[in-house]
Amino acid sequence: MGSCLTAEQRPATAAGAAPGAKEREGRTTEEEVPGRIAGNGVGSAACLFTRQGRKGTNQDTMVVWENFNGRTDTVFCGVFDGHGPHGHIVARKVRDTLPSKLRDLIYDDYGESPISNSDGSILEQTLSPYADAEDKSPMSGQKQEHREFFCTMKDSYRKAFRVTDKELKLHRNIDSICSGSTAVTLIKQGQDLIVGNLGDSRAVLGTRDQKGRLVAHQLTVDLKPDHPREARRIKRCNGRVFAHQDEPDVARLWLPNCNSPGLAMARAFGDFCLKDFGLICVPEVTYRQITEKDEFIVLATDGVWDVLTNQEVVDVVASCSDRSFAARSVVDLANQAWRFKYPTSKTDDCATICLFLDKDDSAGGLSGSSVSSKGIGSSPKARGWSTKPRLSSKRVTPEDADDGSDSNISGDERSLDVMGKKYCSRREQ
Repeated sequence: MGSCLTAEQRPATAAGAAPGAKEREGRTTEEEVPGRIAGNGVGSAACLFTRQGRKGTNQDTMVVWENFNGRTDTVFCGVFDGHGPHGHIVARKVRDTLPSKLRDLIYDDYGESPISNSDGSILEQTLSPYADAEDKSPMSGQKQEHREFFCTMKDSYRKAFRVTDKELKLHRNIDSICSGSTAVTLIKQGQDLIVGNLGDSRAVLGTRDQKGRLVAHQLTVDLKPDHPREARRIKRCNGRVFAHQDEPDVARLWLPNCNSPGLAMARAFGDFCLKDFGLICVPEVTYRQITEKDEFIVLATDGVWDVLTNQEVVDVVASCSDRSFAARSVVDLANQAWRFKYPTSKTDDCATICLFLDKDDSAGGLSGSSVSSKGIGSSPKARGWSTKPRLSSKRVTPEDADDGSDSNISGDERSLDVMGKKYCSRREQ
């Protein structure tokens, strides 16, 4: 769904020729970095795909940076969803600057191994971004050094987001007063995973349960204005949260005395007109140690999650025998779902990254291979991707709750599931 309600904010018009030139120059510099893919493509362990919706310029963007910080076992992934009149410029600017900020801050603090776990324990740690939240984290019983480590890591992640947001505010050629971007990012180093989330994009893990079934586990929380903690903060800052009568199911953030801009998220880069009224740029940071049961992670913008459940996305990725098509398959199914569930609405932009976690199948991939609108022309063997037997796409309800984040799903889910299976079958023939 749209992030800003005001119609005038939807046209994707740049703020003049000079900013566009500077953005192109900045992107060219970043894209020359080895292992970095900032568009539709395929890497050694990940594939990326985005498609423009019918609301104007594609404001979704993404990046995968393999060999992050010069380490062969480390990868950075990020998906960014812009909104407002210059949202596409904001999203690209964040995409091009945030990874470097994270690399410099985190690795300067921790050296070569910032996310090691000395005792080898398997845990998932949520580092609460809420300053007023009571500390009930599972790390409270762990060793003091582990607690200090995660607190410092959280601070480094926060600082990278804060510095990026400040630079965006001071940028003379980018108007981000009523434009901004979400961000869902991860750093995977070996079997360690750190996820930083800002806004309503989402990260979902495909993992095996105790019965060997592939299930979806949501790694992030959709930080929307009606989330209880978000709403309390916004109200303390005199912001308002309510749904417009035209979209009764979409809670939005409004200025105190004006029905504008109507932002559909509680955290974002940019949108400085709302930063004094409850909108913040503080990421929610989580840590997880990857196990043998974990198979892949999907990062995607809300254009995907507004019409597909976590389990549907996991199923369609698992159904693709050629992994290089996984991200595109998710986007294609989301586009079909938009037409099926919301036939009178304009399709939203969609962007997806699929990161595969198994070691054996990630070696030898073709980094930076372009994905055209008609797919990838070379064979799976030439690309170095594993052609594994097709996994079962039987629908399975995840054992872990999604906190009601899929409550906006409507329509015949069974019909949509059949649609997804038929789609994958056609692609593989």
